[in-house]
Amino acid sequence: MEKRALSERDICTKFVTTALRAAGWDEITQIREEVSFTKGRIIVRGKLVSRGSGKRADYILSVKTNIPLALIKAKANAQAIGAGMQQALEYAETLGIPFVFSLNGDGFVFHDRTGMSATPEVTLGLN
Repeated sequence: MEKRALSERDICTKFVTTALRAAGWDEITQIREEVSFTKGRIIVRGKLVSRGSGKRADYILSVKTNIPLALIKAKANAQAIGAGMQQALEYAETLGIPFVFSLNGDGFVFHDRTGMSATPEVTLGLN
């Protein structure tokens, strides 16, 4: 299988969900996929009104219901591992989520927004 040919959704299905299961996350109670949290800003041009694109996190991991712990932003494998980090950090700030992951199927970049880590950002392997 050529990873570079996989879409972002394929990366999520084949690598992220598999890694989350292996790490012990419960798909029913702790993992939410494709979470939309804004409808997009309203754009007015003269008499025309439209809505911009909404924001959607690929995954939100929760300790318990309504207690989010981490946000995951996936990108296609053709992009760098941390290509989604800036977008993920913006989403996490909006939602008040302390931990952020960005990935492309080769590994994860983990960012600790709490300020408690000596190094707030670290690269991790898929396993």
